[in-house]
Amino acid sequence: MSRIELVNPTTAQGTSGELLQQIKGAFGVVPNMFRGVANSPAALTSMWGSFGALGGGTIGARLGEQIAVAIADRNDCHYCLAAHTALGQKAGATLEEMAQAQAGQSSDPQTAAALRFALAVVEKRGHVDASEVQALRNAGFDDGAIVEIMAHVALNLFTNYVNVAFDVPVDFPGVKLRAK
Repeated sequence: MSRIELVNPTTAQGTSGELLQQIKGAFGVVPNMFRGVANSPAALTSMWGSFGALGGGTIGARLGEQIAVAIADRNDCHYCLAAHTALGQKAGATLEEMAQAQAGQSSDPQTAAALRFALAVVEKRGHVDASEVQALRNAGFDDGAIVEIMAHVALNLFTNYVNVAFDVPVDFPGVKLRAK
């Protein structure tokens, strides 16, 4: 049971109600995470806006979802691991690619570099070395893509913390966290 109310999308009013209807239009349903965040119209506006902005970014949905599962596994976020595994497959990744990303790995060198960097940011709380940023450049990312990867990290930390702290019920097909 969630530690916060999950707002009912059919009775939500104002900004939260409007955004929950947009979210329903995008997903076909309103996932529980958004229902929890809808308690704060400002937080929901921020989260949904970030998803929209990053969804139209340059690194692509597939890599964004791979970053998300790597961070979710690191933060023991069952909700985000399940949601982003499903969304990653929808974005064209295989289940095997999503499982590799969950472990911070990829057979694609550019994806592997992005995952290493994202996990380094999480583990080092942002205190990455210049060589870690340079490794992204060496893998073919420009400064804009590097900042976008950082934005994905930040958004996923927010969603992981919401789901873990508030024990939001998972409403996507479950995915097992890697053994730690």
